[in-house]
Amino acid sequence: MSRYVALLRAVNLVKHQRIEMAAVRTMVTELGFSNAQTLLASGNIVFEGARESTDRVEKKLEEALDRRFAIATEVFVRTSIEWAEIVTRNPFGREARNDPGHLLMLALKGEPDDSAWARLSDAISGPELARGWGRHGYIVYPRGVGTSRLTSSIIETRLGTRATARNWNTVLKLATLSSS
Repeated sequence: MSRYVALLRAVNLVKHQRIEMAAVRTMVTELGFSNAQTLLASGNIVFEGARESTDRVEKKLEEALDRRFAIATEVFVRTSIEWAEIVTRNPFGREARNDPGHLLMLALKGEPDDSAWARLSDAISGPELARGWGRHGYIVYPRGVGTSRLTSSIIETRLGTRATARNWNTVLKLATLSSS
């Protein structure tokens, strides 16, 4: 049995791709998973199921979201072990303690090539800082995401893969849910 954390990309943003989290929990259970819990309305789900690749779990969830709710979106799945590593490998410890709302963790669909993080750093024109490893990244937005020129489009273009982000407070809450 494995414990998974799933992040839905771009749901419940203003009036974009609205979905009730209770309905998502039901869908996850109907797919054969158990103990589904959601956090906030932004597409964060923790659940248990038979051990299988996270790619396979992502595909199941993406197909079910499209079939059941007509929502075509990417889902980013990590095991609870991977999620714990996301927390421990955060290179921005001071920012995590002092300003967690301006620190974002990026879950990436694919693993960027070796030069991708350098390309992203070259694209930063403001005070933002970015670091990453494997299918995960961290970006500090000292002045906030809304005023930054470092957009999701630039991030995905430079890294060569799709991404979804969660602020550090949400990352820690998901770590608690996935470890209990």
